[in-house]
Amino acid sequence: MKIIINSSSMVPIYEQIMDQIKARITAGDLKENDILPSVRTLAKEQKISALTVKKAYDNLEQEGYTVTVHGKGTYVAPANAERMKEEQRREVEADMERTIQKGRRLGLADEEIRQIFDMIMEDF
Repeated sequence: MKIIINSSSMVPIYEQIMDQIKARITAGDLKENDILPSVRTLAKEQKISALTVKKAYDNLEQEGYTVTVHGKGTYVAPANAERMKEEQRREVEADMERTIQKGRRLGLADEEIRQIFDMIMEDF
């Protein structure tokens, strides 16, 4: 599994791992019952502490994204449609927030931003 760690990021490494795995699950790249790399394997590949990977995997399990079977490994949990929908909603909200911030930074009034949004929605 390809995980890219940005060591100069302010985001903790375990969160970077979690975010990338969640994104791959949400996008459907990782499916139910797919096995994740072992803690040791991922730690060795990334040249990071196994405890960091374990923290990411433990948090993913707490959030319902993965299931760990002792002695077997960590697997993608069965799809929870509501959780997936909420994750997708959060992603869209984040994109929209960035767009609104950019519009305001460029001096657009809120009403102008709404008009642009409505115009785009009409085209779909």
